[in-house]
Amino acid sequence: MSDTRRRVKVYTLNEDRQWDDRGTGHVSSSFVERLKGTTLLVRAESDGSLLLESKISPNTAYQKQQDTLIVWSEADNYDLALSFQEKAGCDEIWEKICQVQGKDPALDITQDPIDESEEERFEEIPETSHLVELPPCELSRLEEIADLVTSVLSSPIRREKLALALMSEGYIKKLLGLFRVCEDLDNREGLHHLYEIVRGVLFLNKAALFEVMFSDDCIMDVVGCLEYDPALVQPKRHREFLTKTAKFKEVIPITDSELRQKIHQTYRVQYIQDIILPTPSVFEENFLSTLTSFIFFNKVEIVSMLQEDEKFLTEVFAQLTDDATEDSKRRELVNFVKEFCAFSQTLQPQNRDAFFKTLANLGILPALEIVMGMDDLQVRAAATDIFSYLVEFSPSMVREFVMQEPQQTDDDVLLINVVIKQMICDSDPELGGAVQLMGLLRTLIDPENMLASTNKTEKTEFLSFFYKYCMHVLTAPLLANTAHDKNPKDLQEGSTKINPVCPDNFQTAQLLALILELLTFCVEHHTYHIKTYIMNKDLLRRVLVLMNSKHTFLALCALRFMRRIIGLKDEYYNRYIIKGNLFEPVINALLDNGTRYNLLNSAIIELFEFIKVEDIKSLIAHIVDNFYKALESIEYVQTFKGLKGRYEQEKDRQSQRLNRYRRDARSLDEDEELWFNDDDDDDDGEAVEKRMEDDFSDSYGKYMEAKKGAANGANGANNNGKAAVIPPSSPAVTPNNSSASSVKTVALPATPVVKTALVGLVDYPDDEDEEEEDEEEEQSPRKRPRLSS
Repeated sequence: MSDTRRRVKVYTLNEDRQWDDRGTGHVSSSFVERLKGTTLLVRAESDGSLLLESKISPNTAYQKQQDTLIVWSEADNYDLALSFQEKAGCDEIWEKICQVQGKDPALDITQDPIDESEEERFEEIPETSHLVELPPCELSRLEEIADLVTSVLSSPIRREKLALALMSEGYIKKLLGLFRVCEDLDNREGLHHLYEIVRGVLFLNKAALFEVMFSDDCIMDVVGCLEYDPALVQPKRHREFLTKTAKFKEVIPITDSELRQKIHQTYRVQYIQDIILPTPSVFEENFLSTLTSFIFFNKVEIVSMLQEDEKFLTEVFAQLTDDATEDSKRRELVNFVKEFCAFSQTLQPQNRDAFFKTLANLGILPALEIVMGMDDLQVRAAATDIFSYLVEFSPSMVREFVMQEPQQTDDDVLLINVVIKQMICDSDPELGGAVQLMGLLRTLIDPENMLASTNKTEKTEFLSFFYKYCMHVLTAPLLANTAHDKNPKDLQEGSTKINPVCPDNFQTAQLLALILELLTFCVEHHTYHIKTYIMNKDLLRRVLVLMNSKHTFLALCALRFMRRIIGLKDEYYNRYIIKGNLFEPVINALLDNGTRYNLLNSAIIELFEFIKVEDIKSLIAHIVDNFYKALESIEYVQTFKGLKGRYEQEKDRQSQRLNRYRRDARSLDEDEELWFNDDDDDDDGEAVEKRMEDDFSDSYGKYMEAKKGAANGANGANNNGKAAVIPPSSPAVTPNNSSASSVKTVALPATPVVKTALVGLVDYPDDEDEEEEDEEEEQSPRKRPRLSS
């Protein structure tokens, strides 16, 4: 036994009725004691692991298809297939299976699975009725034959018996001979019967019959029979299409006759399944599963044969990139590669990996870089489809190629820039190609599919490359369509209404919407790189010019971009928005929209509602300080009143916090005067109070700055600082007590205030002991270093 003879691929049928490749190995048959029977064993050729262990059951129906396939079902909805490299190996295993089951190896099926009701129905059929008796193949008996074929479709056992009868008597070729006679005589009734017969034979779902029907001698007559559907007034002209309209183009001559025949056969069978046969009903959906498998294995074989022919593919890519190649020839070459990639989708993951690696080694990406920049629309469209296959297969492979390209002085030659320019220059009014390319760019710049490694080099290097060499190409249409007179004074004021250029052209507006969608994606996923780019280019201001567009969808895209930025709750962005006064175009758009209740209105209100709910203090203060007068009349939602409320609450909170550290001058009783006069560390207390004042000055803005100025003035007049800003009643700090020392006053109201760890606002006579203990416990460690400073 040679290795190649027993070399097989193991397939299983998944829920979508597609064959999944479980691996390649070598098959053998031996008795397994544990399973108590002869068993098929397949061991992987890579590591010797067990891919398949299947006991040959006496009741399992095995089928041999296309001379190199054995198919069977082990359980409900679990189908298996062995695809042999050589016919001899398939015959050996088939003989072993038939030997175990006591069947004739000349047959292509050992038996058919029969459920109990079927067994009961046919248990009384005598042994002599092994085959269905077919009427003689004559014109006068066509109606009888058609009735017989259609009647057996509901019974698995009768379908099998009919298939055996059709094969044993060479009946198919006789029927197709009658078809030619009927067509010569224009016998429509006979042709209608032949349509029913051929359609029924296809629904028998038997690979052995397909081998006969789809052979070069018979397939066109089969197509001819299927033209005469009784439901049609005039027959279809499928043969005319297949022979005259559909042309087989050989971009590079295919010398292998077997490969040529397989390509022709696959195309015609696919045409029968997709075009000629009606869509099967719910009850017929499994009738053509073997036909689907027939096409599937043909495609796998075609791709494998082409992939193994290195001279053929090398010549294809050489001509594709040759400047001397004529445009018409190059168009055919690109279409061939596109079709080749489409066929590869039938391959299983590991085979598809090998396929695309072969293309990469042959130079598919440099070739695409050339053809995608050509003027021919058909060539560019086909190249885009090929590029999409590559990106879907391995974004990392494309990124690696892009970063390894020599850095030319002109960035236009880079593959990604070629793709971006094709997106921008899409001539389709609906921008179908641009939408497809935008999706591919999104995949390429998505950090989620970048290889995770310890040093994260792919993400860092590629994003740095993209923002350095490609981002300016992507944003060029956006910046060009939002240009205005950039008076520095106007830019400081944040006005976006200075001679804005808002695109009225629908196609341009669609393109800008796509670019904004991609930029919004970048804001969500790229953080540092996009943040730097937005700041350097003042990009948000330019985007918000589009709030003036007459195309509402474009205004919404601009708003969505800003909403994503604000959604990050990044104070770096918030300061940029406040400094540029970038809420102005949004609020103008809201006011211009008036009382119309539409998507733009809702989206803008949602933006402000988010700011309110998330309590983004800096933005709330900016909005209320600058725009509340314009917004207070909007009462159909409570958003803006809520913002005002948040603003007032924050002001009150700051005022209360401020009052805890600042005291008005109050009269002191004698005990307090004595207590303060005995304090030896008055100057240290002054230092702490002044440091405390400095801490809060940063948080409370101009209000605190004014107060601090007053304090400094008072300190200049009075060195002790007790009579001006810091009243004598302020607590002095000693090494044994902190700023939480009690303050005794008579001017404050009697309402008790909760003591904090910093300052007790009200003190009661019988709390002194507790406070002294608290002073020692709550002494602030972060204040101690300041005392010694």
